[in-house]
Parts: sequence; C-alpha cells; structure tokens
Amino acid sequence: MNALFKALSHPVRRRIIEMLRKGPMASGDIASAFDMSWPTVTGHLNALKDAGLVSPEREGASIRYRLEISAVEEAMAFLMDIAGTGRATNEDVEKKS
Repeated sequence: MNALFKALSHPVRRRIIEMLRKGPMASGDIASAFDMSWPTVTGHLNALKDAGLVSPEREGASIRYRLEISAVEEAMAFLMDIAGTGRATNEDVEKKS
C-alpha cells in the first residue's frame, strides 16, 4: 500500500489516472499530454504500474495502459476507514498491507 500512496503523491501521476478513467490509452497519447521528456513520462507510468494502479497491454507496436480500479478501491477503503466512514476493520486493512 505504501507504493500506492507514493505513486498517488505526484500530480502528474494523478493526472494520468484521471486520463485513464475514460479508458485505456496508448503510452504515446499519454506522453503527448505533458510537456516533459519521454523517459520522465515512462518513469511515472512505471511508478503507477509498480503500485498496481495501471497495467500495460501490448497492442501492435505500442503499449496501452489501463487503470486497475481494484487498487483504487483498496486505497479508498483504507482512507474511508481512517475517516470513520468505511466498513473495513483494522484486521481487513492489516491483511492488505
């Protein structure tokens, strides 16, 4: 879960997640939305992948990224539990850590 929150701590990564909420996107399309080098965008995509927030799919010569909603749901359940609005028990949260 630490990798998940670390990945979400960067504004570019949060923007990429916003973009992927609309559906899978090619890495080139994601990169073109930002004024930064290709290796920098690749680093952000790798951080999201390592955190389980996105998954890559090869499509011909390009790679498409898809949002993994289960990781987002896990983070939301944890935050809701902290806020006292979730139904998760401490035992549930510890199992996922």
